[in-house]
Amino acid sequence: MKNSVLFGVICCALASMSWGAMFPVANGAFQHINPFYFTIIRYLPVTVILIFFLLKKEGKKAFRLEGNGLKIWFFGTMGFTIYNIFIFWGQDLLSDDGVVLASIFEALAPILSILIVWFVFKKKPFLFTILCIIGAFVGVVLVVTNGEMSLLLQAARFIPMIILLLAALGWALYTIGGNQFSGWSVLRYSTLSCLTGTLTALFFVLLFSAFGKIDVPEFKAIWTVKYHMLFMITFPGLLALLSWNKGVQILQPINAILFINLAPVTTLMIRFIQGYQISLYEISGVSIVCLMIILNNLHQRYQKRKIHHVRKKELIA
Repeated sequence: MKNSVLFGVICCALASMSWGAMFPVANGAFQHINPFYFTIIRYLPVTVILIFFLLKKEGKKAFRLEGNGLKIWFFGTMGFTIYNIFIFWGQDLLSDDGVVLASIFEALAPILSILIVWFVFKKKPFLFTILCIIGAFVGVVLVVTNGEMSLLLQAARFIPMIILLLAALGWALYTIGGNQFSGWSVLRYSTLSCLTGTLTALFFVLLFSAFGKIDVPEFKAIWTVKYHMLFMITFPGLLALLSWNKGVQILQPINAILFINLAPVTTLMIRFIQGYQISLYEISGVSIVCLMIILNNLHQRYQKRKIHHVRKKELIA
């Protein structure tokens, strides 16, 4: 049992730190290639590798959708089209400032999951959770504005912020989707969602390219970012995806979600090493978001123990 929990901790930590590192790496790649083709080129090899793994481990039967075709397409699109394209699109629009912002919006996904459950499943959160949500958004605003609130009204900041918010919503929905396929292995959900989502992303990128809305990069530009791509495919792509889904399965979402805090912390550490001048507002904003996630998690645990205690008393009575 202890070894299993330790493995789950390692999986979630590896995934979150990989995601935190991908934003500084992507920032360097965007000097040569746009975020749309960056995402497509990154995930096509990941998809092929996952298909090979699933075929080898579970056979052809694992590719049967069993009536879940529309559902797996939806969650795959949320995770691999909306999240992956929008998070890098928003980051690129904000240039250097977008590196930390993209990371903080990713960390916001657990908070957004609560809002999704509230509005979709009509499960109203506790007042304390609502306060944590408000606090998390305050932290995001601090990072977005860097202390200059007037920036919220500027289209150059506001529009990318909406794009990043949609990306975080996409990832929140994808994470929720992992519980919708009972009997499916982590590898199966990861592979089929990656396949459907990446094909959807490819379709739209090629469509917009055909209409001249997205520039097709030259081979020279792609070759220039080969090491960026190697990192993105191996760590934030393949290993992080499988590790995260496995970690959530072992630790349960309420425990695994805490590790998402490592993403913005990793981003800040890398940016600091790179010589980026991190402001007090950015540190404060990241700290507030992380704190809100932790406090809400502790509150959820308290409520679960409270409910369990009441039920136990009822059974004894």
